[in-house]
Amino acid sequence: MTDLEAARAARTRPPTGQRRAWVGLAVLVLPVLLVSMDVSVLFLALPTLTVDLDPSASQQLWILDIYGFLLAGLLITMGNLGDRVGRRNILLAGAAVFGIASVLAAFAPSAGVLIAARALMGVGGATLLPSSLALISSLFPDARERGAAIGVWTAFFAGGSAVGPIIGGLLLHQFWWGAVFLINIPVLLVLFALGPFVLPEHRSDQRGPLDLPSVVLSIGGILPVVYAITHIAAEGFEVLSSLIGVVGVVLLVVFVRRQRKLAEPLLDLRLFGRAQFCVAIGASTTGMMSLAGMSYLTSVFLQSVAGKPPLEAALFGLPMAVVVFVFAMSGARVGAWLGVRTAFVLSLATCAVGNLMLFGLGAHGGIGWYIAGSVVAGVGYGVVFTLVSDVAVSSVPAERAGSAVGISETSFELGNALGLALFGSLAALIFRSGGDFGATIGETIHRSGSDPGLVDAARESFVDGMHAATTAAAVVLLAMTVIVLIAAPSDRFRKTAVE
Repeated sequence: MTDLEAARAARTRPPTGQRRAWVGLAVLVLPVLLVSMDVSVLFLALPTLTVDLDPSASQQLWILDIYGFLLAGLLITMGNLGDRVGRRNILLAGAAVFGIASVLAAFAPSAGVLIAARALMGVGGATLLPSSLALISSLFPDARERGAAIGVWTAFFAGGSAVGPIIGGLLLHQFWWGAVFLINIPVLLVLFALGPFVLPEHRSDQRGPLDLPSVVLSIGGILPVVYAITHIAAEGFEVLSSLIGVVGVVLLVVFVRRQRKLAEPLLDLRLFGRAQFCVAIGASTTGMMSLAGMSYLTSVFLQSVAGKPPLEAALFGLPMAVVVFVFAMSGARVGAWLGVRTAFVLSLATCAVGNLMLFGLGAHGGIGWYIAGSVVAGVGYGVVFTLVSDVAVSSVPAERAGSAVGISETSFELGNALGLALFGSLAALIFRSGGDFGATIGETIHRSGSDPGLVDAARESFVDGMHAATTAAAVVLLAMTVIVLIAAPSDRFRKTAVE
């Protein structure tokens, strides 16, 4: 090789540190994929699992819900803890907890043990999400590279929940239900083998110890609120669920008042004084609300109205999953090209258009409209969620990245719960008002016997409820679009970390 060729090769060869950063990112997205998959991987496994473990109706609900409850309740605390004890340390510790819990869940001899294992998985998952995203700021100091890396992280996070049911369905064709948990183990082994070598350690020496009363108030407030929202969505308004929700709100009010008085708060309320951070949290909450409502209602539509088996219904979600993945990868570039304010406005509006396109769905067809509408909405969701993650990391000081990410991820979880509660309840209300139906369309079809008139009426009524809910979701998204236009003037919002 001549000297000129050697010099040219040296210029084009990525520096060792840069290669290590991208290898580190590849390692970081592994636990993110697992955490997001495990939110939805049980959807198809539950019927088989129910035959083996014979859980009660209440236990079935807890098997599905306890993971998300613990995940939402601990994200802020674990993000702060990672800032103090080291993000790589807490990532690896959380992965160990997640792995042990996965094995316990796979071989659970009873419903109670499975619920406990899923709770432990939620604890481990709550350490993995904020620490993995916050570590990206250490791996990629360059703003443009960081934006691209966050796009990859978001693509895996968003894609995981979409492919969870599909992977669950494929595993169940060959193995017993515990395989949906054991698939976590080889992925975590890769993390343990490479993580200590390619992931940098980062902790803030300027942060004081965690305020334990704030931790208790945070968890004690978030968990009851999420519980109440989820159960009201599933069972309707009940006195006990409503009271639990009120207790949670009261504890959160006390929590916020305490944060204002502390020199080292668990939740730094000053973050909400930053326009871009507030817009990001609002966009993540409304985006997840609409996505949760759309995903839940269209899943029911495909199975109970269109008559598709579960795995086939899950496969119809693949186009949206692919689009979300692709546009999440390019979301940072869209923000750099258009400016984050304009990118938020256009992507939120695109999500709204996708939801409105579901008006093409009918009781006797329209699956093409579902695919088209979900793909259009997926474009918007991919860009929105990447921008949210990027702003959460980039708009705050490095020593507070973990706590900021904890807030943004909590907003995703709360948005998911709110979407199921509000839009699910609206659809259920309109469905039940359409005739003498059961609590759900599945129950109505099951008890209908050979009455095609009742089945057709139930399907028509469900579609009416779905149309009302997705229209309401579109209105919420458009309202958030207007808020972005008002609250984030372009001269304040154009220069961001993605540029």
